[in-house]
Formats: sequence, C-alpha cells, structure tokens
Amino acid sequence: MIHVKTPEQIARMHEAGKLLAACHREIASRIRPGVTTADIDRFVERFLAQHGATPEQKGYMGYPYATCASVNDVICHGFPSDRPLQNGDIVTIDMVVNLNGWLADSAWSYPVGTISEEARRLLEATKGALYAGIEKAVVGNRIGDISHAVQTYAEQRGYAVVRDFTGHGIGQQMHEDPLVPHFGKPGKGPRLREGMVITIEPMLNTGTYHATIDEDGWTARTADRSLSAQYEHTIAITAQGPLILTDQTIFQA
Repeated sequence: MIHVKTPEQIARMHEAGKLLAACHREIASRIRPGVTTADIDRFVERFLAQHGATPEQKGYMGYPYATCASVNDVICHGFPSDRPLQNGDIVTIDMVVNLNGWLADSAWSYPVGTISEEARRLLEATKGALYAGIEKAVVGNRIGDISHAVQTYAEQRGYAVVRDFTGHGIGQQMHEDPLVPHFGKPGKGPRLREGMVITIEPMLNTGTYHATIDEDGWTARTADRSLSAQYEHTIAITAQGPLILTDQTIFQA
C-alpha cells in the first residue's frame, strides 16, 4: 500500500532531510586518508543526538551501526570498521535519520584523497544517474520512467546498474511501497501521485551488476570486485515537481 503524505507530513520529513544533509556536509569535511569509517559512524550518532534525532537503521533487523559504510568494491550495507581509509579509496556513507518520528534517507559517495580517473568518472556518472531519475519524478509519470532514466544514463556511459537493491517509499517507516528499481521500462509500474515520498538511490559498478553477500549477512560486494558507488536522495512528488528533501545545498546545522 502506498502512503500519500500531507503537506504538513512532508514538511516534517523535510526537517529530517535538512538535518541529514547537514550531517553529510560535516562528513565531507572529515573524509581523508587515515580516518576510519568507525570514526565517522560515532560522529554521526553524536551529531544526530545533539540535534534531537536518532539513526533509524541502528537495530533495524539487527543492524548494529548508525551508518552503512561501503568502501571500493562494497555496493551497500557495509559495516563501519577500524580500517583507516587509504588515499585513492571511495567510500559511501548511507544513513536514515529519524526526527520526531519522520524519516529521511540519503547516501553519498566520497573520494578519499586523490582518486583514480576511473573512480572519478564512476562517481560523476552515479550522481548524474541519480539526477536523471529525479527529473522523471513528476506527477503523472510512472516508477518505470524513473527506472528507465537511471538505467539509460548509466549504461550509455558504460556502467552496470545494480539490480538486487532498489529505492523505496519512506515516511514513518524506513521501507514503504512502492519499490523503485533503477532499471526497467518507461510507462510501467505505479503512477506517481502528489504526496508520494520515495528514495532514488542508484548503485553503479564499473564491472558486473551482480553482487555477493559477506558472511556478516549484510555487506554486499560486486561479484567481480570492481568499484561501486551510490548516491541517494529522498524525494517528495509535488505539483511543482520533485522536491529533494535531503538537498545538501539547503540544510540546517
């Protein structure tokens, strides 16, 4: 069942999104060689607590951390660790913020120090694929229009789109209907209505789109150990067009 939000409910989600965006801005200033993703995870938990919020994924189905931290060949759901980040790594930090019962979800990929041209192009293409999908998040379109736009943008640039993990509806629950795949045919799937709130979160790989799962039951890696990146925003469908609730250019500290 798709839960359509009122303008007041979207405004509350937007407040959560602004806080999440502020947190990502802080993370960006901390990512450098020698920092650990465990350091980042502890920072995020402190930052959210200081602003009256909590990390929604901590404890979700037993997940033990405030963030997901995915380095290099990790697609998503990587555990924060005490391994220092190395010059040339790329790392995705994904989090869901709960502010007064309403949620926002955003992942961002960061370069660590000086990265390779291959990694730079991957980050650029993945972010571009996200915004190509957002452009299609308008009243009257269908989920498949978003999916197709993301897939087309990525594949035209030579990247594989992960199939095993998708975007989703969000509100007071982390995962609501509908699912938002990042591949598919235009004109298919649920129609977008004013008041829907979804995540668009493409994961692009330099090699195969297939994934494997580590023994921890969470960490998803590229099957061929190629590089992977992800960018994600929470989007409200409005009569004026897509509203990015986690926009990092408009945030509160």
